[in-house]
Parts: sequence; C-alpha cells; structure tokens
Amino acid sequence: MSLDAIKELREQTNCGIIDCKKALAEAGGDLQKAKALLRERGLQMALKKASRVATEGRVDAYIHNGNRIGVIIEVNCETDFVARNDDFVAFTKNVAMHIAAMSPKYIKKDEVPADVLKAEEDQDAFMKASVLLEQPFVKDPSKTIQDLLNELVAKMGENILIGRFARYKIGE
Repeated sequence: MSLDAIKELREQTNCGIIDCKKALAEAGGDLQKAKALLRERGLQMALKKASRVATEGRVDAYIHNGNRIGVIIEVNCETDFVARNDDFVAFTKNVAMHIAAMSPKYIKKDEVPADVLKAEEDQDAFMKASVLLEQPFVKDPSKTIQDLLNELVAKMGENILIGRFARYKIGE
C-alpha cells in the first residue's frame, strides 16, 4: 500500500487519511474495494447519527442563469461550526443547484403520499424522478444525493439533513 494510493483514495472520497489507509489495508490495496468500504462505513455512521438533533445549519439560495429559476434550501446540522465549514457550504450550494436542474417534489421517500405512489405505474422511476435523496446528482450521476449526504455525515461526524426547500420558476 503506497502513499500515492492513500492520497488518491483520499482525493476521490474526501475521507481522512487514517480511514483511507485502513480501508486500503482491508481491501488488499484494491482502490475500488476500499471506496466501497468507505461508502459502507459512511452509511453506517449516518444511520448512527440520524437520531441526533440537528438544530443548526444554513439557508442557501441558488439563482440559475437568466434569473428564471431560483431555489431556497435549508440544510440542518448539529453545530454552527459545521454549518460554517467549506464542505458543508459547498454541499448546500450543490444541492440547491441540483434542485433547480432536477425539480424534485419531495425530500425523502416517506414524504410521498400513498395515493400519489399508487397512481404511478413505475414506482421506482417515479421515486428517482421526484424524490431528492433518490436522484442521481447532476454533477456526478454515479452518486445519489443520499450518497453525497452520507459522505458529508461521515466526514463531519454530525447528523446532517435537508430540512426543506422551495423551487421557483417564472410562470409556474
């Protein structure tokens, strides 16, 4: 396991050096397996922290070129320290831009009314089109918004959640 491999994994995942080193050791030096291990650990960490109260955070806005679409988003975390962190700020801006582009209707699956879901022929496709956390990220379709959120939770060590959003478009 070389320092270059650790550095490359760290650049690709934004995880800590020690976490990258451990993941590479467990994966026998295989970069893809190490990335999968880190993603799994991030999900486990997110699940553990999900019950913690997130009363801090930030409200961010994105106005698309031409001023015809705008988004306001609230993303919550546990401390104001994390709310000011560059990675947290970048996440809120990226998610607001994603909402402007993809126009989700709900944040998570359990917000979709049962009657709306029953009316859909292909419920999986509907979820991916209408639920923010299920949508592939516009800047990197290999990850969903949920994946980005889990990575941020793993990196920050706090519960982080998307509280609410509003999307405005001229004429709608």
